[in-house]
Amino acid sequence: MSIKKVVLDTNIIISATISAQGNPFKIMELVSDNKLQVYYNDEILAEYRKVLAYERLKIDPKKQVEIVDIIKENGIYIKSESSNIPLPDENDRIFYDTAKASEIILITGNKKHFPDESFIITPADFVRLLNDN
Repeated sequence: MSIKKVVLDTNIIISATISAQGNPFKIMELVSDNKLQVYYNDEILAEYRKVLAYERLKIDPKKQVEIVDIIKENGIYIKSESSNIPLPDENDRIFYDTAKASEIILITGNKKHFPDESFIITPADFVRLLNDN
């Protein structure tokens, strides 16, 4: 399998961290195994850190740092321009803009938060895409 390039919405990171089952976990395993490169920037990392630290999630602080480090070590840093496309949640703009600018896939568990565009897919669709190739 050639290395795929993606942007991961925060919900993928959280789901993978909370449960060692399911497609988000499979996706993060691919990142850890350096078979998947996550495109990120400072704003995305800040969003990951903020949500991973939510007290209600009870994610160990060491695990929080480990997750971000895995993304930085196996990912690609990219700056993107901010778009003006309307989005229901402004916090999602950084993910949308980074994927759009990089012309790569955005994986999210909340497709309804984004425009209906072919580069925005669910974790299940992404895993299916990998299995088909």
